[in-house]
Amino acid sequence: MLKTANTSVMNFENAIRGARNPLNSWGRMDSAYDSEGQYVLGPNDLDLARRLARSGSDHRKYLRQIFVSVDITAPLYWWKEFDTYKVGTVANSTSTMHKIHAKAFEREDFSHDRLDEGGLAMLDATIAYLESERQKYLSDKENRQPWHNMIQLLPTSYNQMRTVTMNYENLINIYYARRAHKLAEWHTLCDWILSLPYAKELICVREE
Repeated sequence: MLKTANTSVMNFENAIRGARNPLNSWGRMDSAYDSEGQYVLGPNDLDLARRLARSGSDHRKYLRQIFVSVDITAPLYWWKEFDTYKVGTVANSTSTMHKIHAKAFEREDFSHDRLDEGGLAMLDATIAYLESERQKYLSDKENRQPWHNMIQLLPTSYNQMRTVTMNYENLINIYYARRAHKLAEWHTLCDWILSLPYAKELICVREE
């Protein structure tokens, strides 16, 4: 299970202006903001942006200046793989260390969409144990043993939310490296990538 929320795409105007710096071609800029505050690329700017995007990473540096911020909720086993993309990304996560005891454990706290009946039974048993340890910790926070039991037995299917900032160059790398991955969460993220402004022209650069 993977969910995205609060997506923001920023700095298109400055990135496109910077893309025109090498040839001093700012006079050909024809993009503008629409009534909803979205930056809409004009024919000249879109043609340039597309050509540069398909010319390789040395020529599409402007894509590193188009920023995306998004809240991603996903299981810990997926976040371990996402942490491959450290360069150019920043993430602030919710804290299991400080807040694991803050609410009751329930199924929806875990990714379980592909578990069979036996797997669900095992998950439910784990949830029951974690909740019993949580109650013990709440009744006596001087006793850290229940807290340690929760932390060390927490399944990697536990869902964590992180606010992630990336750029379009990061998204090119992620999309092509993970779009055929066996984990369904990557397919969900790739579908989200394709929903971003000008994804077809600027992110799907190897399609043609």
